[in-house]
Amino acid sequence: MCWFCGTPVKDAEPLGRSLRCPVCGKDLRSCRNCRHYLTGSRFDCAESQAEPVRDKEIANFCDWFALAPKFREATQGEKKEMDSAKAARNAFDNLFK
Repeated sequence: MCWFCGTPVKDAEPLGRSLRCPVCGKDLRSCRNCRHYLTGSRFDCAESQAEPVRDKEIANFCDWFALAPKFREATQGEKKEMDSAKAARNAFDNLFK
């Protein structure tokens, strides 16, 4: 699934660098979809030999990329959480207008 919208990834591996989610358009070969992605670890990557990647949400050339198995099934993704956080932030900002 796409880490952002939750759409399952049906493409066979290896995923091409230009492959995008058909629903939201986010890059699928990105750190956020990788099985090695681990927030809080060094460079947010569990693979110690991987090169650091600045933007975890865009396609990259990492040799260690492997689609995380959990992304083969549909979920809600993080878009819903991000939308609710944005709505809360906007409501807070509107208090001071």
